[in-house]
Amino acid sequence: MGAKTGLLVYADGDVPGLLRSVGAAADLDQTVTMMRRLYPGREIEQCKGWNLGDGVYPPKGTVYAASWPGVEVIGDQEVMIDAPSRLPEHLVAASAGRRLVLHAMHSVVDWLAFAMWEDGRLVRSLSLSPNSGIIENIGEPLPFELPYWAGDRPADIIPWPGEEEEPYALPFRPLELGEDALRALCGFIQEGRPAPDDVDADAIELYGFHVRNPYGAGPAEQEAKLRRAVEDTDPPRFYTLSPDGSLVERDGL
Repeated sequence: MGAKTGLLVYADGDVPGLLRSVGAAADLDQTVTMMRRLYPGREIEQCKGWNLGDGVYPPKGTVYAASWPGVEVIGDQEVMIDAPSRLPEHLVAASAGRRLVLHAMHSVVDWLAFAMWEDGRLVRSLSLSPNSGIIENIGEPLPFELPYWAGDRPADIIPWPGEEEEPYALPFRPLELGEDALRALCGFIQEGRPAPDDVDADAIELYGFHVRNPYGAGPAEQEAKLRRAVEDTDPPRFYTLSPDGSLVERDGL
């Protein structure tokens, strides 16, 4: 699996149902107002947008977002936090009287985190990966989770030829649960076969924004700093082992 998400959704009710009914493009002014509310003190500059299907994992420093009456969507790597219960207070406070859904997963480390708040109250939060185990587990499991905890969705391990099978560190694959969580909470999936009633996420357009801390380094400055660090680094040195066991420097590879 290659799925990655960093997604927040604010909604006046059931998210999948509301996303199915958004219809036309979101209002830009309304979306900008939302962005300024959720990113206070940041510099916000509009850039090229993306669709919801591909916009749930934007580049760092970029946010894909849209605000419709009743539902607001934000794709941002900054919400990919190990413990969803520690989501910044102002982001939770913005969900007063509404439902807030967080969904984050990263295929490289097989990590999943999701959470749901109702009127600012945390109802459920789960974060886990095979390397870290269960990082956070708050509230009662939601219906779509139950087959996984019951052992009905075991992790299938296919060992390399000649190697012995090692037990997986968790009773199920986080990314498999992550897809079911994304469908149940938001109405669509990243990988796998879409269901007939899934939200057509590719048809939902999001606006793009560069978001920068005015007191911190921007992407261009960060890149220049990294380039200077590389230039200031001494060239690599290579050694070989001599017959007497000592290291002898040699030229190149």
